[in-house]
Amino acid sequence: MASIRQEIRIDAPPERVWDAVRDVGAVHRRLVPVYTADTRMEGHERILILSNGDTVRESIVDIDDQSRRMAYAVKESRTPLMHHHASFQVLDGSDGGSLLVWITDFLPDELAPEIRLRVRRGASIMKETIEAAERTA
Repeated sequence: MASIRQEIRIDAPPERVWDAVRDVGAVHRRLVPVYTADTRMEGHERILILSNGDTVRESIVDIDDQSRRMAYAVKESRTPLMHHHASFQVLDGSDGGSLLVWITDFLPDELAPEIRLRVRRGASIMKETIEAAERTA
């Protein structure tokens, strides 16, 4: 199984970063507005409507406020995944900011280059979006 770990240093307090991550129904506004056009919730399932019109159906596995960790799994997408599980965890940064750790496990391994590219792009957009919100807060 392939695994990608992306660490994102964000110039915002951990509480604010966690508030954006745990708001699972607002991905299109608070995390990746460039990449995601809309988000719909159906119970514990999240449907992401991507900017290109594709949709991704995910299960929200856990939202743990104490450890500031959110886990989710892709159930349906255009990408031919056999398995997908990912998590975000917000940690205290060394400079008063935050460290957002995004871990994605998936099969088949052959998708690693494509998924790595998506994770890097998503990480960059998340950093920009959260930091912009912090500047206007």
